[in-house]
Parts: sequence; structure tokens; C-alpha cells
Amino acid sequence: MRRLMDIASLIRSKNAGPFVLTFDILFATHADFDAVVRSGALNAVNFAKLYGVHPDQVRFFECRNALALKFSIPRPVTQGDLGDGDMHGGQQYAPLMFIQVPEAS
Repeated sequence: MRRLMDIASLIRSKNAGPFVLTFDILFATHADFDAVVRSGALNAVNFAKLYGVHPDQVRFFECRNALALKFSIPRPVTQGDLGDGDMHGGQQYAPLMFIQVPEAS
């Protein structure tokens, strides 16, 4: 098993407007991208569990030509509202770093 942070070249989160968070996972090689996609470690259901949302709320995009995976979910708190501890959504990626991806066999 390898951690996603050891495979991906970039893992980030950011606002996609005041009501949506978006997450980007980019890879340096087709082999790394394909290994993660084939593993099934990153999909809408697993992402929903990780972020405590219903799978129907997860928008998932596989962008092979960009070697990227993208997820979007509703922000738990509207940007700037009382209780918003991350105004720009840039700190929400951290749980993704530790996802375990099985080695290709």
C-alpha cells in the first residue's frame, strides 16, 4: 500500500464559489494516474465517507488528458459565515493525503 500523497504530484482543495469545495488530485505520469483509478481507492462513495457527505452530493470527474481527478462537494458552512474556519477552502485536502492505494500487481 502507498499513501496518495506519495503518488500524486499535487493534492489541493479550494472554493468553487461560496457554497462548493473542489478538490484536485494531479499525477505526473499516466502510470500513477492509472494505478490510482484502477485501485478504486478514489471514487464518489469513498470520498463521501471521508468527508461525511451523501454520495449523491459528490461530483466526480476523471480527466485523463490532464492526469487529474476532481471532486466537488457542498461546503459544510457557507464561505464567510460564522463557524467557517477555512475561508478559502485551501485546507480541506489534508484527509486525502493519507488514503491508502494498493500497489499494482
